[in-house]
Amino acid sequence: MTQRSSITNDDDIHEWISFELDGETYTFDVTWLMSNWTCIYGNGCLGIDEEAAADREIGCCLHGAHFTDKADRKRVAAAALRLRDDEWQFKAEAERLGGPTVKDHGEWVTRRVDGACIFQNRPGFEGGIGCALHGAAISRGESYIDWKPEVCWQLPIRLDFHIDENDHETNILREWKRRDWGEGGDDFHWWCTEDPRAFVGAEPVYKSSKAEIIALVGQGAYDRIVELLENRETSVFLPHPSLKRQPASEG
Repeated sequence: MTQRSSITNDDDIHEWISFELDGETYTFDVTWLMSNWTCIYGNGCLGIDEEAAADREIGCCLHGAHFTDKADRKRVAAAALRLRDDEWQFKAEAERLGGPTVKDHGEWVTRRVDGACIFQNRPGFEGGIGCALHGAAISRGESYIDWKPEVCWQLPIRLDFHIDENDHETNILREWKRRDWGEGGDDFHWWCTEDPRAFVGAEPVYKSSKAEIIALVGQGAYDRIVELLENRETSVFLPHPSLKRQPASEG
């Protein structure tokens, strides 16, 4: 009797590689790293509002950024002081409000202006659309990792940690999924790692996001995963599940 496959286009099936390094375990989502996902902000990104809003050019900056700790907040505050009026649309607004950050329900976040992060330059701004911190870092020949809130430069990469009962740590690097936003993620009209239109990059993620991955796991772990990816016996990798899906509606 022929057994039919129960796998469907909605199944989220990924391939993983795990190895030991310097007393810790590293586990990488190979399906994600070998995919050609790329940020399509300003090039068809529908944003994460409850309705598609490609024309607003907000991307995933709708709710502002939550800081991971005091050091993260202080670093961004220092970077903000370097921004010029022609680089940051809402610089004067931030000064009027007492700074670009605010405490909301006990947590420090970037302020929101006109429905999005205060650092987000909007269509029509002569200095260009997009994150003012990101653009300023690039124009100065610096890394935006040193300018932006940690959550902003990491997305949509996520590093999870697991410590077992013997205090052994496992570092898990994977894609940031809708569920990682908590209950609010269910309200997103669109999330980029779920839609094939974002999988159009010229390089696989492990190359295009090299700087971010190294910042998260370190040079040694990055070099090891690259070695394992590029020297394995088969060059066939499991395709990312999103490539099997239909693009989300724009309306």
